[in-house]
Order: sequence, then C-alpha cells, then structure tokens
Amino acid sequence: MFVKITRSGSRRYVQLVEAFRDAEGRPRQKTIATLGRLDQLDGELDALIQGLLRATGRAPLAAPEPAFESARALGDTWALTLLWRELKLDSLARLFRRKHPQVPVEALLRVMVFNRLCEPTSKLGILRWLETTLVPGVATESITHDRLLAAMDALMDEIEAVEACLSELIRPLLDTELSVVFYDLTTVSACAEGDIADADLRRYGRSKDGGIARQWLLGVVQTAEGLPIAHQVFPGNTAEVPTLLPLLERLLERCPIQRVILVADRGLLSLDNVAALEALTVPRTTRLEYILAVPARRYAELADPVAALDFSPTPADPEAGDRVRETTWQDRRLIVAHDALAAATQTAERASRLAEVLAQGEAWAQKLEAQDQGERFKGRKLTDKGAALQFHTAVVDAGLSRIVRLDLDSPLFAYDVDTKAKACAELFDGKLILVTNVRDLPPAEVIDRYKALADIERGFRVLKSELDIAPMYHRLPQRIRAHAAICFIALVLHRILRQRLQASHTGISPMRCLETLRRIQHHRVHLPQQTLTGVSTLTPEQQELFAALNIQAPTRTRLETVV
Repeated sequence: MFVKITRSGSRRYVQLVEAFRDAEGRPRQKTIATLGRLDQLDGELDALIQGLLRATGRAPLAAPEPAFESARALGDTWALTLLWRELKLDSLARLFRRKHPQVPVEALLRVMVFNRLCEPTSKLGILRWLETTLVPGVATESITHDRLLAAMDALMDEIEAVEACLSELIRPLLDTELSVVFYDLTTVSACAEGDIADADLRRYGRSKDGGIARQWLLGVVQTAEGLPIAHQVFPGNTAEVPTLLPLLERLLERCPIQRVILVADRGLLSLDNVAALEALTVPRTTRLEYILAVPARRYAELADPVAALDFSPTPADPEAGDRVRETTWQDRRLIVAHDALAAATQTAERASRLAEVLAQGEAWAQKLEAQDQGERFKGRKLTDKGAALQFHTAVVDAGLSRIVRLDLDSPLFAYDVDTKAKACAELFDGKLILVTNVRDLPPAEVIDRYKALADIERGFRVLKSELDIAPMYHRLPQRIRAHAAICFIALVLHRILRQRLQASHTGISPMRCLETLRRIQHHRVHLPQQTLTGVSTLTPEQQELFAALNIQAPTRTRLETVV
C-alpha cells in the first residue's frame, strides 16, 4: 500500500491505495480509504502516522520543536507610523523617489526620526536598535550605516522641497489671521574631530550649558501651542541677535500669516535689533509685532519710568500673583508685572548676601589695620592686594558686583556700597519688564503671552534630554544640518503627541507614553508546515493610550496592511 495525492478541480486529496495484480497478471490499484483534503490534514495526518507506528510496535516520531524568533518591540513605532501617515509625511517618498530611486530615503528618514523619539542613539546604534524593534512597513534587514548616511545626504539635497512640504503639513494647524510665535536659540555640542576649512559649523563659543565649547547653534520658531514651525542652523560662534531675522524671513515666506507677534527672551533685545524688527514687514500685509523681555543690563535706563509706577494693591489686582502696570519707554509700550511676595524674598536674600560679604570685608580690613599696628597672626601675612582680590571674588560670587564697588588698582584695600545701585536693584525685585509694539492686547495678556515662552523653552529641553540632539559626532556641515532636520521632525511629532495626551487629560508625557507602548511586542513562530505571527495582548493602560492618541491599536491583520 502507498499514499497517493489525487486532484479534483482545484482541490487535492490524500488517499491510501493498494497495488495488486488481477487474475490475468495485470497491475491494478484499489483505493482503500480517502483520508481527506490535503490542506485540512495537518494535525489529523500526524495523529494517524503516530497511531500506525504504535500499532506496529514502533516508537512514535518525536514532534518537531517550534522555532521562536526573538520578540521585537512594536507598540511605540506602530503609533508613530500611524501618526506619520496621518500627517502625510509619507508623501515625502514621492519627492525622493524621482532623484534617488535606489535608496528608500523616506523609510530611512522615518527610522531615524522614530529612533530619536524611542531610543535615541548614533547612526550605528540604530542598527542595534532595529535588531529588537519592528518598524511597520520598513524592511529593516536591508538598512545599513552607509544607507542611513546616504539618506541624510539625500535629505539635504532636497531640503528646500522637504521644508516646503513640512510647511504645507503644518499650515492647517496655524492661525493665519494672528499667529503668536516664540523664538529661542540653543547650543549643541560637537564632538567630532578634524576641521573643515571655511564651511565648518563647529565653532568655539559660549555654551548655554556654561563655559566655552566647540558647538553649533539651533534656532527654532514655535507656535503658542508649542508646535515647531521653522528651524535654522548657525555656526557656533554666532551672536544671538543676528540669528533672529533670517529665520523669521524664512518663516514668513513659507506661511501665509497675516499678522505675527514674536515673543523672544531677554538675550535678543537691543536698540538695533528692535529697530530691525520694526522695519521687517509681513509679506503683503503689515509690520511685524513683538513682545520682548528687557534684560537686566538695561534696567538702569528704566529706573525713572518704573519708579513712577504705583504698584499699591487695587480692587482690580489679583489677591496673589502679578500686579500689572503700563507706561512708555522710547515711544514703545512698557509692560511691568510686579510680584510683591517674590520682590520681598529677593530683597531679603540680597540683603543677607550683602551683609555676609560686608562682614567678610570688614574682617579683612580690621586684620590689615591690626597688622599695621604690629599685631601678628598665624599663617601668611595678609596684603592689601590679596585682600582686594579675595574680596572681589566674594562679591562676584554673591552677584553684588554692581552694588559693592572695589578699586583693584588702589594700593590700599578699600570698598564702598553704591546705595543708588542697591536702591535700583531693589526697585526691580519681583518685576518682569516687557517692551512691545502690540497696540491692541491688554497689559495682562501681554504678560501671559510672554510667560508662555517658559513652556516653549521646554521644547529645547526635550531636544537635549529626550531626543538627545547632543552630543553630536557628525563633522560635515550637510550632515549636521541633516541631523538638526531629523531632530526637528521628531520634535514636531513629540509636540503633537503631547497635545493629544493633554487634550485627553491622561497626565502622561509623550516619552512615558511611548515607553508604555513599547512593551507591545510582535512575535513570530516557525512550525513544520507554517509560520505564525501575532501581537502581544494589550493592557487596559495601553488601550487607553491608543484611544487618547486617536490611533488604532495594532493587530496582526492591521500590521499586514502597513506596507
């Protein structure tokens, strides 16, 4: 007897057949049994074989062991993939396909952006990350380090078209009638060795983290909701003020905003810069408007107008918080917010520091006088010059160099307290001072607009602490700019995730959300006759996060549709 496969239409059947010879000696076949359709006999056929072996007294065959592949994280990249497609960022594929048909640039950029959000690492580190991560719709086994770098170069070849595409995607999220935009600048440390003549962006400059460092600068414009809408890279030794206007001009060219109010931090205010801002006009409409904080170095110029303001409580003032008043300065609106509690605290702290420094100075003066009278002390003899240098250090460390005056060139140790400077410092305690050319916003709203900048500045902390924009080991200018563009796109996705999570009142940050979703894994098991795939069961918390993000949860069927 033997097993025979027969066909009936498109189906195949398994039959047990006996071969014999008839009475005339001719070979014949007789069907003993039809075991069933071949595609439906996986388990039943194994059981039949094992039963026949037992009936003949033979040892049953050992069941083949299934082969399990390593589980790969899926939930975080799944959510980002659906958000990427919802924002139509996958349309970048058509842009790159025309000039770079051999390299899947859009898919590679997507991998690099997702890595910034999920587990930021170097380009070589991305290859290790992909060993345990599934990016839906991306053939990760074909990704190499050289291909990632080629995708960065392709990005810079088409950067103008990419930024125009991003502007189109972000435009529906903007209020084109009135956009309040926030500008800030951060420094990014550069660790790569070697120099590039002329074009090198890595220059030595004062870092915002402190000290002098080899770095480059990144300027970002964001909306009042914290959505990044423009960025630009500058050499590391560029002053803050010259970075503002080029970036604003690029923004206004790309976005059809009818009215723009710029909010920027203290480092960007100077008379020349304000004049340049007022000369800049929004295309086809009106001038640019601004809200700028006055830096402390300009406070002396404001002493008279601020001293003239009355911050005594009024029925309109809140019981706690800022008392807002308005005056003029150089024909511009000057808005001053005064927090009485903060002012009292700052004044008391300064008085304590001043008393401590003066006590130390008096002790050194008495010691010098005693030495002049012949009294001897243990240790090295104190000199007027030595006392002056030590006292100067103590004054600077206490932040009192504008109040305590010391002549380091004098042969004698002597100092005095500038009472006018002390009174001026106390005048500005607890005050936030803004200059603006916005005419139709009430003073309290101007203050609120500026205070929103503190939230916007968190975007830079996200870039540095969560997206790990630095340290950066690229050396070529185009690679540095590509790295900045990838981090900028990642920041856009981060802020959109943040907006949706806040709107759903989850109380969870984007990074915590992605970390929770990352525990959703994709599994693959190889059996003798087939390969099974599946997605781990979602917890209630993970289901709630997908609902908050308005994104479908991953399933095996849905995963197969993402190509």
